[in-house]
Amino acid sequence: MKKHFKLQDLDCANCAVKMENAVKKLDGVNDVAISFMTQKMTIDADDARFDEIMREVVKTCRKIEPDCTICL
Repeated sequence: MKKHFKLQDLDCANCAVKMENAVKKLDGVNDVAISFMTQKMTIDADDARFDEIMREVVKTCRKIEPDCTICL
């Protein structure tokens, strides 16, 4: 399943790259793209576990950029 999410308060491009690389390593994530310029994330993940995977994505991103919010 591929979905798009808006990101709020993503402050730097370097953090976006770090978040993207960390999310790519999560089990069940097929692909992810985070754009600092548009403040958007596109994620392709396992359909059956999508909600569980998104909880892990939120935790992972919050560790890297505590102020950033993923609008689910």
